[in-house]
Amino acid sequence: MPLLRQPLLLLARSRHVKELVSTMPVSSGIVHSYVPGETTASAVDASAALVDDGLQVTLDFLGEDTVDAEHADATVAAYVELLGELARRGLSRRAEVSVKLSAVGQALPSNGHKIALENARTVCRAARNAGTTVTLDMEDHTTTDSTLAILRELRQDFPETGAVLQSALHRTEADCRALAHEGSRVRLCKGAYLEPEEVAFQDRTDIDRSYVRCLKVLLAGQGYPMIATHDPRMIQIAGTLASRYGRQRGTYEFQMLYGIRPLEQQRLAESGETVRVYLPYGTEWYGYLMRRLAERPANLSFFLKSLVSKS
Repeated sequence: MPLLRQPLLLLARSRHVKELVSTMPVSSGIVHSYVPGETTASAVDASAALVDDGLQVTLDFLGEDTVDAEHADATVAAYVELLGELARRGLSRRAEVSVKLSAVGQALPSNGHKIALENARTVCRAARNAGTTVTLDMEDHTTTDSTLAILRELRQDFPETGAVLQSALHRTEADCRALAHEGSRVRLCKGAYLEPEEVAFQDRTDIDRSYVRCLKVLLAGQGYPMIATHDPRMIQIAGTLASRYGRQRGTYEFQMLYGIRPLEQQRLAESGETVRVYLPYGTEWYGYLMRRLAERPANLSFFLKSLVSKS
């Protein structure tokens, strides 16, 4: 199955396959198991159900590779609407938002960095007004420097803004050291992008070893680590390291994707751990779905059956 990862990630960039798959309703088969809906209402309802089960939530309005300012503005408006609804429903103490800077203008050819910064600032302000926080998602390695630069600027006014780092990248252990300071929220994940060997580990074992090294840095530091993994071995290692470094529950959290290992999410929460579920929603779910399939290729047969039954 690991051999399927690269082809699936390449398919994520295929315009033809995207046009075919994107005509599937979000309620169908494998799509709905990862994306609970396309609207703000469906996302908030799904969040409320998770909160009722003792979990916390971070919501991602799906959209990448924004090519015009109007699309970026629409994404910002969607987040502002979402945050207002979370506050209205009394969910903002347990639900935050995750933002991809590419969705709010980072890749625009003219002043993309500045546009993304100002748009992210608008979302951060709306989140603070709602009583919650923002985490900046990390994308492929070409955006890392820009994303961390925007993070630094945002934290001048919104120090609660969270960061994401990917253990697949060679640079990440050093980035962890730079960000493991008091008040710094850092989500550590393995990484879901197809990266060149010049900048990233290619072997799963090497990525796992990097993940553990980065965990040690974050858990030994003064920040708030957000441990994003579904790997049972990494969860066990994280618990052991948290104990070694004298971490009390509530000074770190586990994060998992919506629809993946829900029983484990519940088990950890019931054991007293803080568990946050990454919940994506919206119409632009294709790239997200293909990355999830690349991470769990065993779901590919289920997905293909959905395509066949559709056609």
